[in-house]
Amino acid sequence: MSGPEGTPGQTVGPFFGYALPYPGGDTLVPPGRDGAIRLAGRVVDGAGAGVPDALVEVWQAGPTGAVVREPGSLRRDGWSFTGWGRAATDPTGAYSFTTLRPAPAVAGGPAWFAVAVVARGLLDRLLTRVYLPDDPDALAGDRLLSSLPDGRRSTLIARPGPDGYRFDVVLQGDRETVFLQHRPGHPG
Repeated sequence: MSGPEGTPGQTVGPFFGYALPYPGGDTLVPPGRDGAIRLAGRVVDGAGAGVPDALVEVWQAGPTGAVVREPGSLRRDGWSFTGWGRAATDPTGAYSFTTLRPAPAVAGGPAWFAVAVVARGLLDRLLTRVYLPDDPDALAGDRLLSSLPDGRRSTLIARPGPDGYRFDVVLQGDRETVFLQHRPGHPG
């Protein structure tokens, strides 16, 4: 793909391991903290192979449903919950966050994580949501999930695991994750 006037197109990766990941980026709370869970999975390509140089970011409400709006997300103090994290994938495409289970940000709605993925070959970051499967009635009433065909909804719903939730990001193919378009200034 080429850019304006025949210049080569640019992608958002690969990444330099020393530039974007940072110590504690995947630890929104310490693993031993009361209520700590893991959100883990893999970023895979259309053939099911792990993407070893992707970055996954999460934003989330806290256990009360409030979205943290305090500065300092990059400065981890080992206790404060900032609602934001970044994890690099390993050579198999695996990522993991230690965090708190988000509560619904809207009464009666489902709990979810906002997720961004950047990786080699992508022209822009990919945005999606990871819904928690714990409240089927809230999932059924969610406006975004309800707007999707039946076969596509499941690509946004995490699976329960022994210590939290599992969510694989599939970049293309039959089980491709539903990705969202960001509209600046739009409330939802």
